[in-house]
Amino acid sequence: MTDLERYILDEWTDDYHSGRLARREFLRRVTVFSGGVAAGLAVLVARGFAASVDEVAEAASSPAPLRAQASAVTVPPDDPAIDAKMVSFPLGSTPIQAYLALPRNTPKASGVIVVHENRGLLEHFKDVCRRLAKTGYAGLAIDLVSPQGGTGKFTDSAEVSTYLSRTPPARHIEILNAGVGYLQGVPAVRGDRIGTMGFCFGGGMVWRFATQNPDLRAAVPFYGPNPPLEDVAKIHAAVLALYGSLDTFVNPGIAAMKSALEKAGVTFEMHIYDGANHAFFNDTGAVYNAAAAKDAWARTLAWFGRWLS
Repeated sequence: MTDLERYILDEWTDDYHSGRLARREFLRRVTVFSGGVAAGLAVLVARGFAASVDEVAEAASSPAPLRAQASAVTVPPDDPAIDAKMVSFPLGSTPIQAYLALPRNTPKASGVIVVHENRGLLEHFKDVCRRLAKTGYAGLAIDLVSPQGGTGKFTDSAEVSTYLSRTPPARHIEILNAGVGYLQGVPAVRGDRIGTMGFCFGGGMVWRFATQNPDLRAAVPFYGPNPPLEDVAKIHAAVLALYGSLDTFVNPGIAAMKSALEKAGVTFEMHIYDGANHAFFNDTGAVYNAAAAKDAWARTLAWFGRWLS
């Protein structure tokens, strides 16, 4: 099992234990992830869960819940201060879908690649791009599910998560690197001032992205799992890492990450929000923490203002 696959299962397991995910839906997701009832039962047993074949089979036959979309739009798509739209750029023969938001009154804006959570490019991440544009940055949220036709092709978020976790990280980074090239080619963007931010799975991708692209000047991973620590020395970007104190499956890696960053001489800051959980920034989710999210956004903008100016 890869690190990404383990991460997805850990997140679902934490959601179940915390009461954010019903038992039947947890069993259904594990079955989808595993590819069948027998394999799903084996994964559950390996994780210490007691469940019968009949219970797992019944859960597997349940319909997927409607995929959550934004319930809180902070900057509408038709805001007169921005231009926002879906775009596409090629990666070999594969069209990569993305959402681009540009400020109208900034002739040459610094750019920020936004990396979504493990459910794909949902409306929340488009809104994050619009928030960036509203403050003078060009935001580009890349759909890492593009090789499968994009997030919108799926009705089951568990299938999206499974695809993302089973795709080699190098493939995700290849797509993100292509996004940097696309953003650098947008006339309204400063090609020498590109940063990135991402959340959960996307926070982990930001860490890996920063180890693989020297053009990135700033990176802000929100509660992202660590990259291979031997790659940390390759980071050129200034990193602001944000965490919630209640996050039980990402936080155990913080000490090792801090040590690796210090050893490599990477410019970084870390901040842990008391009382905030994993995914505290997502205002469409069950663990949204308004105070932590507000402060994290202010810190993010200050970081980009410092390193992307």
